[in-house]
Amino acid sequence: MKFRSRENLAMHVSRVSIFWNVLLSSFKFFAGLFSHSGAMISDAVHSASDVFSTLVVMIGVKAGGKAADQEHPYGHERMECVAALLLSVVLFATGLGIGISGLFKIISPSGHLDVPGFLALAAAAISIAVKETMYWYTRGAARKIQSGALMADAWHHRSDALSSVGSFAGILGARLGFPILDPIASVAICLFIVKAAVSIFLDSVNKMVDRSCTEDAVQIISDTALEQRHVLGIDEIHTRLFGDRVYVDLEIRVDGSLPLRDAHAAAEAVHNAVENRYPQVKHCMVHVNPGEPED
Repeated sequence: MKFRSRENLAMHVSRVSIFWNVLLSSFKFFAGLFSHSGAMISDAVHSASDVFSTLVVMIGVKAGGKAADQEHPYGHERMECVAALLLSVVLFATGLGIGISGLFKIISPSGHLDVPGFLALAAAAISIAVKETMYWYTRGAARKIQSGALMADAWHHRSDALSSVGSFAGILGARLGFPILDPIASVAICLFIVKAAVSIFLDSVNKMVDRSCTEDAVQIISDTALEQRHVLGIDEIHTRLFGDRVYVDLEIRVDGSLPLRDAHAAAEAVHNAVENRYPQVKHCMVHVNPGEPED
């Protein structure tokens, strides 16, 4: 299947995610309910929260894909970062709720803990397979279109897969005669989810505060500029992340005796080479400084 735009691919992946999350969370909820497994019910709630998170991703990608306008001359790409920040908050709250629920069961004064049924164990195994597949599917799309919001959603799938691993271990332990392992698994799930939430939050914040690209990326951009005709050197280079896109400011040095037309052509060549070779670069601004031929 071919997609004409970055937005179309993101929307398709998101619709697929919603379909499987609704199906899986419903199955896990009823499996946990009928099998008396708190860990599986917690896992189902986590999967259900994925539906909301994917809707946030769809809204963020849609808003981030809007063209620049008078009020937003640099575009709307940071809306994807806002979506990712919202996802991190949802993830954190979900994980915290699951952990508190598990702790209450562990310290319950009644001391009575149900032994989960086999259906809950089967549901955990199915969830691990489905959610891990969804993680790799969504991650591949996120890397292809350089979408932080979609990558956050991919990690939401991975955290769900990890929580299902915890559910499986807890349910299996409970069925082997250690029912305390089921709520302990819920607490372990909480830690996985909270860690993923913090990682997504920090990544989104970094993309919203004009952080520079990595040294390797800056070096590659410099090398590309130096390959162009008449470019004698790079006097200065600045990069900044704008959502999932990159802005580049370059000062190149050319022979000061060159006609203005040729100096402009050199700057245009650098501009086009950087933007064409690296699609993540939204705009490359080039300033020309005069230099000596021997430079």
